[in-house]
Amino acid sequence: MIEAQGLKKAFARKGGKRNDAVQAVTDVPFVAQDGQITGLLGANGAGKSTTLRILATLMQADSGWAKIDGVDVNKNPLAAREHFGYLPHNSGLYPRLSAKENIEYYGRLYGLSARQAQNRADELVDLLDMQDIAQRRTEGFSQGQKTKVGLARAMVHSPNTLLLDEPTNGLDVIATRALRKTIRGLRDQGHCILFSSHIMQEVAALCDHIAIICDGKVALAGSVAGIRQLTGQYDLEDAFVVAIGGKLE
Repeated sequence: MIEAQGLKKAFARKGGKRNDAVQAVTDVPFVAQDGQITGLLGANGAGKSTTLRILATLMQADSGWAKIDGVDVNKNPLAAREHFGYLPHNSGLYPRLSAKENIEYYGRLYGLSARQAQNRADELVDLLDMQDIAQRRTEGFSQGQKTKVGLARAMVHSPNTLLLDEPTNGLDVIATRALRKTIRGLRDQGHCILFSSHIMQEVAALCDHIAIICDGKVALAGSVAGIRQLTGQYDLEDAFVVAIGGKLE
């Protein structure tokens, strides 16, 4: 479970004054429940990735707080990391290692023994249907193959919560459908899944709950049906435009 309240984060402009900072996240409150897929929906630059990086302990919020399974990510980042797996926008695989070696390496970083890391990697290769690429070096992998390895790496320590930053970006139709099936399966196992996207169809197809972010703030949150009802728009794209204060044409 993820809880966030009042998250704020600003970045200083290059060469600018301290009071001339860019507000990437202004006020982001939301809850992501176990056994649900929660989507952060917003245009590029809305604050989605910054929010995920705060949750992933890659940066600290200027104010506000966030907890993953009850652990404060700012106060106890090392403890929090035991509870989540993070798939960044760029998976950053080690190109000279095989897919399985990449997974095992991260397992060792999370404190698994060599045998435990090998066994867990084997489990994830089967779960994510990676038998054909498990022993290949990741150099030259397609985006879909990289995403699978990155997801396995995020899951190697068996976390309850998964943070996915635009996981379907660059995937073809078949790879996207396969990833959706995997994410739904993880939800059905009770995992808490939070992912960011700017693709309306992706959010509508996957999410149980949505938080629409605009200019670093949560403009509207609820189920897909609830957001359609609140905005009076059946089409999710139209509902998004209304939620952020835009005008339909």
